[in-house]
Order: sequence, then C-alpha cells, then structure tokens
Amino acid sequence: MSDRTMARQVLLFIWFLSLSSALGQVSYSIPEEMAKGSLVGNIAQDLGLDLKRLKSGKASIYTGDSAEYIELNKDRGVLLIKDRIDREALCGLTTPCALHLQITLENPMEFYSVTIEIEDVNDNAPVFTVKEMKFDISESSLAGAKFVLERAVDDDVGINGVQSYSLHPADNFVLNTQDLPDGSKNVELILQKPLDREKQEHISLLLTAVDGGDPSMSGTMPIVITVEDANDNAPVCFLPVYKTSIAENSPKGMILTTVKASDADQGQNGKIEYYILKSSGVASNLFEIDKNEGVLRLSGDTDYERVKHYQIDVQARDPGRHSDTCKVIVDVIDVNDNKPVINIMSKPSALSEDLKVGTVVTMLNALDLDSGENGKVQCSINDNVPFTLKPTANNFFSLVTDGDLDREREAEFNIIVTCVDEGVPSLSSSVTLSLQISDVNDNAPVFEKNSYEVSCQENNTPGLYIFTVRARDADFNQNARVSYILEDSSVNGVPVSSLVSISADSGVIHAVRSLDYEHIKDFQFRVKAQDGGSPPLSSNVSVRIIILDQNDNAPQVLYPVQSGGSVVSEIVPRSADVGYLVTKVVAVDVDSGQNAWLSYKLQKATDRALFEVGLQNGEIRTVRQVTDKDAVKQRLTVVVEDNGQPSRSATVNVNVALADSFTEVLSEFTDFTHDKEYNDNLTFYLVLALAVVSFLFIVSIIAILSVKCYRWRRERMFYKSGANLPVIPYYPPLYADVGGTGTLQHVYNYDVCRTTDSRKSDLKFVRPYSESIISLDTSGTQTLTNAQREKLVEDLDDQVR
Repeated sequence: MSDRTMARQVLLFIWFLSLSSALGQVSYSIPEEMAKGSLVGNIAQDLGLDLKRLKSGKASIYTGDSAEYIELNKDRGVLLIKDRIDREALCGLTTPCALHLQITLENPMEFYSVTIEIEDVNDNAPVFTVKEMKFDISESSLAGAKFVLERAVDDDVGINGVQSYSLHPADNFVLNTQDLPDGSKNVELILQKPLDREKQEHISLLLTAVDGGDPSMSGTMPIVITVEDANDNAPVCFLPVYKTSIAENSPKGMILTTVKASDADQGQNGKIEYYILKSSGVASNLFEIDKNEGVLRLSGDTDYERVKHYQIDVQARDPGRHSDTCKVIVDVIDVNDNKPVINIMSKPSALSEDLKVGTVVTMLNALDLDSGENGKVQCSINDNVPFTLKPTANNFFSLVTDGDLDREREAEFNIIVTCVDEGVPSLSSSVTLSLQISDVNDNAPVFEKNSYEVSCQENNTPGLYIFTVRARDADFNQNARVSYILEDSSVNGVPVSSLVSISADSGVIHAVRSLDYEHIKDFQFRVKAQDGGSPPLSSNVSVRIIILDQNDNAPQVLYPVQSGGSVVSEIVPRSADVGYLVTKVVAVDVDSGQNAWLSYKLQKATDRALFEVGLQNGEIRTVRQVTDKDAVKQRLTVVVEDNGQPSRSATVNVNVALADSFTEVLSEFTDFTHDKEYNDNLTFYLVLALAVVSFLFIVSIIAILSVKCYRWRRERMFYKSGANLPVIPYYPPLYADVGGTGTLQHVYNYDVCRTTDSRKSDLKFVRPYSESIISLDTSGTQTLTNAQREKLVEDLDDQVR
C-alpha cells in the first residue's frame, strides 16, 4: 500500500470519527487484512468512558450471530483486531462494507453502537472464468462485426476492481468496452479489417484485464480465432435488456422470461442457439435457458436475504459463431420466510428482591432478516410478571422491572419473550428467560401463636422440659435462621431467667429450678425470636406458665387451737338433745382444688356412740341423749384428711365436759387436767388453787393477749400469702367467720367459776374473756345462783346474736 493511499485512508477515518461523534455513535474505518492485535480505535476516549467504568461494568462486545473480528481491551480501553478480516469474504461486492457491533455495560445497563467500515485493499488480481475463448469467424465478416468476450472478475471493488482491457496483437481486431450500470464493463471484440482464411486460418490473441490498484494487478485470457467461410450475418436480440422478477424460494423450473433474437441468414446459418455466459457469476448456476427456444427457467434456490437481484448475460449465437448478447435482470421479491431471531445480550445471575421499579434487568435484540413490513418486529412478554419490555432503538429492547419483587411470594420468574414480525402471514419466535430472585432480610420471624399458655406441675426437677415455642421466617438461608432469646423480666422480684431457660436454636423451654405452687401460681414472660439477617429482624410473644398444684401440704387445724399445757374443754349439758352442736373443727389446706377438699373423721373417742363428726363440715354433734351414766370427761380425736393422691391428714384432740353445774364441771375438770397429781387430795388442790389464782389470772391475761397476737400474725401470714391460698376451705351453709377467728356461728361463752370455801357448794362467777377457755381464777366478786347463771348465759347469747 502506497503512502498516498494510506494518507487517504487516515483522512477518511478522521472524517468518519468526527461525523460519528456528532451523531452520538462511534464509527471507524480500517483497511482489510490488518494483522491480529492491530489498533482499531480508542473506544474509551471516543465514548468518554473511564477505564474503571469499563471494568466495573463488565464491558463486552455484542456482534449477534456474526463472527467476532474485533475484541475489546478493557485495560487500555481500545478496540483491537481479533481475527484477519477479508472484505471479499465478508461483504462480497457490497459497498460500503461495515461491521456493526454494540458495546454493553452493566450496573447500570448501557450500550453503545459502533460501526467499523472495512476498506478494500487491492489484494485480488482480475481472473477470467474461462481459460480460453474460441471464435469461428467467417472470412466474409464485415468490419465492425462484434464478438462478446468474457469479462474478467475481480473480487476487489471500486478503484481496485477491473478498470481496463488490452488486446495483443491488434492487427485485425480492436476492443470496445462499455460501462454497465453495476460498475462493470462489457468487453467486445470488434473486427477492424476483413479476414482472409487463405492467408491466415488461425489467429491467436491475448486479452489482458488490469485493475486500478497501486500497484496494479492483471489477468490474461488467450483468444483463438478460426477463420471460416462466409456467414456474414450475426443474430440480433429483440431487446438489449430483459427485466423480470421472482419471489424468493420459488420452485425450480419456474419460467422467468423468454429471450428472442433474429438472424438474417437463411438455412443452417440462420439457426440461433441461446447460452448463458459464465461471466454472469453465480447466476449461471441458478438459471438455465433452453438453447433452442430461449426460455429462461429457475434451476436453483433464490434467497432475498443473500442476493436481491441477478444480472444474466444471454448470448444468441448462430452456427457461424456470430452472436449478440442481451441482459436479463431478475429482481428477487422478499417473502416472509424468516422468523425473528432473539438474542439475549446479557443474563443476570440473580435479581435482588429489593430492586426499584424501572431497573433495567437485561437487554434483548430481535433481528428479522426479511425486509420491509416482513422485517418489522414487535416483542412482548407474558402477563402476570412484574416486568415490562421497552423498545429502545434498532430492534433493541430493555427488560425492566414493573412492580415490586418478593422472593417469598415468587422465587423465580420464567419470562417468555415473544417476537412477531408484520409479514402476512406473520412469523414469530420466543425464548424463555429464567430469572432467580435473591433474598433480602425483609421478613421478621412469626410465632405460630399470638401467645402461649402451658401448665407445669409444681415440685418439678430442675431442667425439666416444659414446652417449645416455634417461629418461622419466610426469608431464605441465613436470613431465615431463627434464634430464641428470653427477654429480661422479673416474677415477684425474682428474675425470670432463674425460673426458666430457653434454647437459642430450638426454642425449647426448661425449668431452671423446682417450682412451688404455694409461692407462685403462674407467671408470664416474653420470648424474642430474632433472625440471622443483617440487620436482624425480630418479634416477641407472651408465654404464660400455669403451675399445677400437687398435694404437698397437710391440712392445718385452725380451731380448736392446740396448746400443750392449756386446759381447753367444750361443755355439753346433760340435757342436750340429739344433734346438739358441741363444737366445730376448722381446718384449711394451702393446696388447691381436690387437694384442698377436706373431710373429717372421728378417729378416737371416750364414747364413740355419743358423738359424731360431720364428714364435710367438721361439726361435732351428739348422736343420742346424754345420760347420767356418761362420763363427765370425754376426749375426742378428730382426723382431718384432704382429697389428694396420696392424701395427707392432721389430727386434733377435743376435750368435752358433760355437766349441768359448774361445780361438777370444776371438780371433774380438775380431775381431768390433773388426774394423777391431785386425785387423792382435793383439799390440797383447792388450797393450792387459792394460792396461785392470782398467778393464773395474770397468765390468763397473757394467754389471751398471746392468742390474739398469734391469730393476728396468722391473719397477716394468710394475707401475705393469699396468692398461695387461692382455695377457700369448705364451710357449712350456716358457718360464718366471726371476728376473723374462725369460730362457730354462735358464740359460746363459758363462765369460769370457783369456790370461796371448800365446804360450800356455791360458786362465784367471773365474766369470761370471750374465749372458750375454763380458767381457775380467784378474782371473782359475785356468787350467782343457778337461775342467775342461766340468765347471764342467755344475755350473752342475745348479745352475740
């Protein structure tokens, strides 16, 4: 290549580059046959892109289905020759010859169009399709007779194509060239001087074709002429050019047209035969002509997308080798025989579910090789997907998000892209694009229930399994991994973590220590479920544990109060009727439910036939009439038993005195309480009683105050532990708690009496301290008769009522 040609190409390159920049795209111009690795252009500079953007955007070249001749060096930002480019193999005779490619970038998706024009280099010499041409020319041929010669074929185009022909020697013949509309030249051999067979029967000529390259290249073809005897008229075609058209993919044998020619000679010299010249190129293989009739038929397959029109050289020749040539131009009509071809330029590996609406996911190219309406393409995607397809330019489409993505609702989308051309009938093609949705931590764990309530037996062993809470997270992998945490709280001032624990992985709740129903009947705490996302999401739930009671407490007897040294007795008159209420045993059980249901039984009695105990209410009543034979002293042992499994019980001793007079009561009571010590010497006992009566009075006062304080402390204790004693013990319908002491419905006031002299039978009464206690007291100030005593008792009963 000369310096002048190189300079011209550089100027042309600069002109294309400036024009492309103005139009918003990049174009380059390079000669063919450049070596691999040769520089095409600095694409980063020309597009105004940073080299970092080329790398981060994963810049790539998209060429469709064509071969890749150009490669992108992302480190330098330049386009290089990847493979040798042969313009003739790439474009044939088409001019201009250009490569069209797109450069795509990701994150965000961008693409740029690049056009590279391939300039022809004079690398092909003219070639004749036949090795030799022979003519039989009559010696009677007149000067000016024409003989069409085969044209030389040069794969180069433009100035590098065939530019001139020369003939040697040129004694009898000269060349005549005519420029054709397609840029080629029609070459004719013209007889300049008459021939004389007798002088020279055979003439050898050499036809040379020269192209316009620098340096120029040439090709030669020998011509052998045999001089024949007179046939002095050549055939003449009716038309110099015949035009016809044919639809692509037409069946073989289809008639295109009929070529006609005439010859003024007669007989054998006027017979015309028709031939297709080899100079027609590929057309000579696609068409055939009836040599006798001149009917031109299709003999091969036509494809509009490959060749849009053909020029056929038909020669009309008589037996004397005289001939005339006409052209047949065949235009190929496009038929909608190509489906759109869909190319996905880049496919993302996965889409984040938090993508914003309008984000470009990928780009598609739909190409239809047909032309006109047949090549127009409309593309669409299937419904009910959060995507839409937007056209950009030159049959490029962008797939963008059209709605919110939610991996939990749809983890994968199969996008069916369908492209339809506008031909009749239309053709379509489709491709399925599978898009995976990657997870984002946008869902908090959700418990199976809004709250949990579970029961647990008291007195459990530490570490006992109670139950399991479960929460599910709709996210995926690490974002769905749930950990359980016990939130800080306290129960009656005690941290809840000292009562229960929870497994962080499984949500299993265990008891940390033994639980006591009497101290805590139920407690509540909150469990937090937290996922493994970043940042983590959480939710909590309320858990209530109800402690179930066990029969681990024996009944407690509240009345009568048992004291080791006190003398306590219930007085029953001998005139008492059957069913007379002697007293009532009152007991409670701090357990609950059936464990607190109490029953009363008479275990021991001085006379079991005289008394009975109510099974449910603990009332001690007489079952028969008291007689004089019954002993004054009666000792009853009552068993209070709960209904638990196994049951627990308590016993209480009740002393009963059967007497109508206090003298009898006192004597028997004295014997009862000090049977072994004073039975032999009653007088000594009375004297001793007088000596210590003052002391006993003081003791009585202290005892009363002690009992009051004791009961007050018991009330406080039951008040404070009210949560531990939720079950009220069973009381009979007529029972009422008077003064908070749990005594009978009627207050039975017993008079304590003494004698002022051992020889007197009258007794002095002292007003009792509203306690059912018989005390020996020396501080009495009044001696009452039996009538007065009875009236006093009635008054006391009225006061109570």
